[in-house]
Amino acid sequence: MVDTTHSAAIESALATLDLDTKVRLLTGQDYWRLPAIPEIGLANLTMSDGPIGVRGVRWSPDNPSVALPSPTALAATWDPELSRLAGNVLGQECRSRGIHILLAPTVNLHRSPLAGRHFECYSEDPLLTAEIGIGYVAGLQEQGVGAQVKHYVANDSETERFTVDVRVSERALRELYLVPFEKIVAAGVWSLMAAYNSVNGALMTEQDDLVNGLLKGEWGFDGAVVSDWTAARTTVPTATGGLDVVMPAFAGPWGDKLAAAVRAGDVTEEQIDDKVRRILLLAGRVGAWDRVPPAVPSEAVTTGLDIDAAARQIATRSFVLARNAVLPLDAGGLRRVAVLGALADDARIQGGGSARVLPRHVISPLAGLTAALPDAEVVYAVGADPRPELAPATGIEWTPIATTLRDAGGEALYTATIDAADIRWMGELPDGVDPAAAATAEISATFTPSVTGTHLLAANGFGNLEFRVGGETLLDEAVYAPGDDPVTRAFLTPVEKRFAVEAIAGKPVEVVLTHKIYPGRHGFVTLTLGHGRPVADDETLLDEAARLAADADVAVVVVGTTEEVESEGFDRTTLALPGRQDELVARVAAANPRTVVVVNSGSPVLMPWVDDVAAVLLTWFPGQEAGAALADVLLGVAEPGGRLPTTWPRTMEDLPVLSTTPTDGTLVYAEDVLIGYRGWSAGPAAGLEGRDREPLFPFGHGLGYTTWSYESLTVDDGTAVVTVRNSGTRAGREVVQVYVGATAEGGPVRPARWLAGFAGVSAAPGESVTVRIPLPERTFQVWDGGWRTVPGSYRVEASAAVNDPKLTATVDV
Repeated sequence: MVDTTHSAAIESALATLDLDTKVRLLTGQDYWRLPAIPEIGLANLTMSDGPIGVRGVRWSPDNPSVALPSPTALAATWDPELSRLAGNVLGQECRSRGIHILLAPTVNLHRSPLAGRHFECYSEDPLLTAEIGIGYVAGLQEQGVGAQVKHYVANDSETERFTVDVRVSERALRELYLVPFEKIVAAGVWSLMAAYNSVNGALMTEQDDLVNGLLKGEWGFDGAVVSDWTAARTTVPTATGGLDVVMPAFAGPWGDKLAAAVRAGDVTEEQIDDKVRRILLLAGRVGAWDRVPPAVPSEAVTTGLDIDAAARQIATRSFVLARNAVLPLDAGGLRRVAVLGALADDARIQGGGSARVLPRHVISPLAGLTAALPDAEVVYAVGADPRPELAPATGIEWTPIATTLRDAGGEALYTATIDAADIRWMGELPDGVDPAAAATAEISATFTPSVTGTHLLAANGFGNLEFRVGGETLLDEAVYAPGDDPVTRAFLTPVEKRFAVEAIAGKPVEVVLTHKIYPGRHGFVTLTLGHGRPVADDETLLDEAARLAADADVAVVVVGTTEEVESEGFDRTTLALPGRQDELVARVAAANPRTVVVVNSGSPVLMPWVDDVAAVLLTWFPGQEAGAALADVLLGVAEPGGRLPTTWPRTMEDLPVLSTTPTDGTLVYAEDVLIGYRGWSAGPAAGLEGRDREPLFPFGHGLGYTTWSYESLTVDDGTAVVTVRNSGTRAGREVVQVYVGATAEGGPVRPARWLAGFAGVSAAPGESVTVRIPLPERTFQVWDGGWRTVPGSYRVEASAAVNDPKLTATVDV
């Protein structure tokens, strides 16, 4: 709600602005900022991508970002307070970088596990998504930094994402896809991002009904609605459809065109004024407007947070122990531990796309376990390598690695030393560099190989690339055409040019990779110099892994997906692990019955070997502290605290919803309200033949290192009261999940049960804890042109997972 101080200041400032100035304020001045208006005391309003870190307005190797676990990991904690801590950490990061608005959280739903940005969203359940999102937004905004909840709405997959028309019923929108936005708006989020896609025939940037009618009208949202980057394509329809801000600066449809539309009477000046009011309110809240006090005084902001400790805590609490017959491991009793898989050494801590950050450091699973087991021999083998591209050159063989921007005459405009041969600027070059003057970007290094043999070197970039190794030109050609979209092509679908190079151990070789920047694309640079050491063939690698496993006390196999598999910009075509990772697990499990498989992916994968291994731990792209958190959990220093935020199938054919591919530009949500566990539990009764099979791991599932007894359940005045006791031998945490379902058939199609609420409890051995979980009226309602309570008898289940009710009560509504 706008207080009188803000309202008076807004109206006073508005009265001094002419039409052209007001319109100028509504479009980015560059890729990340709204323009300043000094005459009214308004500074630039600066935004940055999230959601696991804060990249800032430019990639900066001398100012790296925290890299927290993925949003799906955050949801796997089932802990809104831990999500709030993540928001606090990111708010602290934003303030240190001068960022006013973080483009997060993403609260689209896990409709299909094939969705490319699955890892960037929270859950298949709207309530869990909303509660984790509310915690994140609260943590961010109590630091005085605005959250921008996205992508409104039904932007649940990536295929044809700029043009797809999602056809979805009003009931499914209201009961599923709009719920997280509705609850986060009610909790007071300060801004919202309108998505690329259309919904039921209208672009979300032109959606009068869903933006003006529902969001700003029915829900009373007083914040600013910002277009996804380049999503606004028209002048009048976007201006009248409820959009407040068009981003970024280039190719925007507003500016002079919008001013002309106002003068022509196609857009009213009052509509422009409403947009300006929202921007000024937002600027005031985040401290970018000196006429009003910020929403959070500087003395109330939390500082000095231990970022590394927070990242480690969130990771351990997110890990889901899906299967277990061997954990925790006794560190003192371990003589030799085999750590296997390319992803054990090359830690995959984040998914691909625009949200990628440059982390301060990364602890790999191999490094984490080696550090935690000083008295054991930790041996490593690649086993299987799923990476389709070479990793950026790094390490002692490559010193120093430098990046340099030069002008047309070859003079250096900027230079910096980097740890890995991977650079990317999206929209803005380093501070002090004139984008129009930058003609080339390069990565240079001295390569001193440690092994004689055939090394693989790779060039990956945008534009004309020149690649010189030891003075010889290996590549000089255009990788992309000048007209290609730099975000879609260079950042989301890169192309690698690979070369075999004979090298001698200890003999230095000078390597230079140069990107010749296209005119008009000065703010976009992406360049990677990849390196692969000489390796054996696949069969030899697999044999070596099995041999090491056979002679170890325990084998830890790290498998997963990569940024080329899970990313913004495209959807997956299969749930199978890439490469020969399944074969690696099978061979290691045959060699050692004490095989622990760490599955590091942001979304479900198939596990044909699951019944043959001793333990399966799911780690969700766990951020910079990945290896340290993994060691904590495997060795019992911390309990794996996670529960599944989405259902994991045994086969793709079992899934109630799979396809993300539009037909003739249209993607029909034919399943209506039956996504995720709702579809699994509905089965044939809802017309979903073949869906009565049990998933591999159900929604809400997760094991710990203690046991729990559910002792009582009552429903008292609209609240489920549940008492549980730690019946094990060590302290632990349980997530008490309450599901509700109708006891009788008939009425609207609904799942067998749906999540009504949850609470996390911690207890010492023998200790009992009682939680009270509200069951609001909405729990028993469906959308039928309005919210309608469906009368009847309902089961209320206190459960450890959606298919594991421990206690049941009945209520009549």
